[in-house]
Amino acid sequence: MHITIENAVKAVEAARKAAVKAGLKMCIAIVDSGGNLKAFHRMDDAWVGSIDIAIKKAKTAVFFMMPTGEVGKLSQPGKPLYGIEVSNEGLITFPGGLPIVDEEGVLVGAIGVSGSTVEDDDAVARAGAKILGVTDIPEHPWRT
Repeated sequence: MHITIENAVKAVEAARKAAVKAGLKMCIAIVDSGGNLKAFHRMDDAWVGSIDIAIKKAKTAVFFMMPTGEVGKLSQPGKPLYGIEVSNEGLITFPGGLPIVDEEGVLVGAIGVSGSTVEDDDAVARAGAKILGVTDIPEHPWRT
């Protein structure tokens, strides 16, 4: 199952509103459950480099069914996913990407946000995902 265009647009708009409220200029990407771009918004004057980062954050979150910051914790030296960021044509392993899960707990897509600090990126991504419901995958294999 994939995120609908209606829900993708809702998530982008909620994230955009959060960014405007915080005075930020962000790139916001929504991918479907296969990691394919479904919706994208680049705010005026947002960094060009953030386009690719936002998309890769969303892809990372959907590929590994967890927030990108969690992938980052697992990809440090000595951890089980060390070096993973060079796979899949490049991943982003710092906060700002979140899975999007439907009411039944099924992964339908992900949101990725870039354009500020990782804390701001994560907060804006959470605002976008929150409009659609939960972001946690039930019984994720890496959950401790």
